[in-house]
Amino acid sequence: MLDALRGLLSLCFWLRKTCFVTIHSMQSFDTEPDDALTPPADKRKLIVGAISDLQAGECTRFELPDGDELAVFNVGGEFYAIENFCPHKGAPLSEGVLCGHVVECGWHGWEFDVRTGQCLTVVDRIKTYPLKIEDGMLKVLV
Repeated sequence: MLDALRGLLSLCFWLRKTCFVTIHSMQSFDTEPDDALTPPADKRKLIVGAISDLQAGECTRFELPDGDELAVFNVGGEFYAIENFCPHKGAPLSEGVLCGHVVECGWHGWEFDVRTGQCLTVVDRIKTYPLKIEDGMLKVLV
C-alpha cells in the first residue's frame, strides 16, 4: 500500500512539472478540420518569421496590421495561430502554459485547443488563423 501511495505521489509530482493539472468539467469538441479553414484566394500572407526561430513547445506573439494580436505555437513541428487574448479577462495566451495542443491561460486557468480555438473550460471559442510554411518562413493568412 505504501509503495502504491509513493508511486501515485511520484506521478503527481511528474505531472505538475510537465503539464498543468487544472481540473475542469470538459466540453466535447470536434477535432476534425473545418473546410472553412481553407482560405479564400483574397487572403493576405503576412510573414511571422522563420520556422527555425520557433522551437517545439514555444509560442510567439504576432501583431496584425489592424492591431489585433496572435499567439503562434509550435506543437511538435505543427504550427497554430489563435487570437492572443483570453475572452474571460483578456490575459495574453502567449504567456500561458502549453501542454500538447492545449494552452492554459496564466491568469485563471481557462484552457483552449490551439488547433480549433475551442475553450475546454466553458462553452466558448477563440478565433484561429491558418498558417502556411513557404521557403522556411511561417506565414499567417489574414
